[in-house]
Amino acid sequence: MTGPLVVGLGRADRGDDAVGGAVARAVARRVEAAGLPGVLVVEHEDPTALLDLWVGRDPVVVVDAVCSGTPPGTVRRLETGARASRLQEGAWSATGRGGTHAFGLAAAVELARALHRLPARLVVVGIEAVGFEYGAPLSGPVAAAVPAAAEEVVSVLEEVSADVPR
Repeated sequence: MTGPLVVGLGRADRGDDAVGGAVARAVARRVEAAGLPGVLVVEHEDPTALLDLWVGRDPVVVVDAVCSGTPPGTVRRLETGARASRLQEGAWSATGRGGTHAFGLAAAVELARALHRLPARLVVVGIEAVGFEYGAPLSGPVAAAVPAAAEEVVSVLEEVSADVPR
């Protein structure tokens, strides 16, 4: 396995937690239409599975709902990776350090760093969420942010694609 990986993280049945999957589906359509080579797009619920999922992939983009106190629907981008220093606590708070998961994305990233399993380049695209009730749909502000979040992910993929000779 090589090439870019996009992971939409979250649970489809938990309100705004479903935004990772919604963005992943939008990105998959854009990747197919643009003919970007070697991009794998998946939806996943469990941040701990990322440690195996992203092995051999570069870059990796993870999309997740976050709770950082910014207005609902705000899209944030955070970059790290194996060659980067460990992120300070304040950097994670901008993306909702624990995410919506008991063992959150930030913990998975730092565990992967400690185990030398972190991709060279990891981009986290977080969307500020409102609610996580079982059975609820995406809130209006979060649903409205899906295109902007997908555009942020595609911009990362296009940067990589521009560096690959065709």
